[in-house]
Amino acid sequence: MNVEKITVSGGYGKDGSEEKVKEFSMSVGDIVSIVGPTGCGKTTLINDIELFANRNTPSGRRISINDEPVPEDFIFDPADHPIALISQHTNFLSDLPVEEFLTIHATVRGARDAESIITETLSFANELTGEAILKDIAMTELSGGQTRSLLIADAVVIGNSPIILLDEIENAGIHRTKALELLKKYKKIFVFVTHDPCIALMSDFRIVMKNGAMQHLIPTCQEEKNVVGKMKQIDDMMLNFRQVIRSGDELTESVFNDSFNVLTF
Repeated sequence: MNVEKITVSGGYGKDGSEEKVKEFSMSVGDIVSIVGPTGCGKTTLINDIELFANRNTPSGRRISINDEPVPEDFIFDPADHPIALISQHTNFLSDLPVEEFLTIHATVRGARDAESIITETLSFANELTGEAILKDIAMTELSGGQTRSLLIADAVVIGNSPIILLDEIENAGIHRTKALELLKKYKKIFVFVTHDPCIALMSDFRIVMKNGAMQHLIPTCQEEKNVVGKMKQIDDMMLNFRQVIRSGDELTESVFNDSFNVLTF
């Protein structure tokens, strides 16, 4: 079955009341954000999606694919599972070099041109992280940001998963606006759990969580799209300041003012 759409049917919040968002669907090409305060149930929602909940989790939600029940091989066969979840807590147990790790995965996935696909994966990952990932470095030596950048690239390019769930990538030092721009080139369903306003407003719509329940579905309107253009300028300025500090230079008032004066609003 080719995944064209995934639908989440609502269940219940922490207090047992029915969710206000009864149902929502995500189609290939959609970028969706899940927002809300810490402890509101955002991670529980993406876990329900990843597990293909069928009224059998504490939330009582149900997931369907293409308006049909989820095929059993999607649930029980890891090779056919169409979802990749990039969580906040990711550590490698293998000390294989990055290239060898990617080669094994590409081979398992039946890639016809492993060398080319590995090059694409590393290039993608290095667009996301500030410190370049070298192909001969051991997986266990990667930083947190490098690790999550590599896993995102691996899931998108080598794994070719049609549904990618990303839990708070803004905490990993990833260039988030660049990440979304890159991801949009791939026809997949991307779901972000985020506190970051840029990610939320660059999404097609967002689900607002509170007390373990889906409260609102908010499509991103044109005015919000205009706002995010200005926010991206601020975000890029802050990333530039971070690079100044990382490189050992001084963030002087002159450097600050020069950066601030470039803003176009």
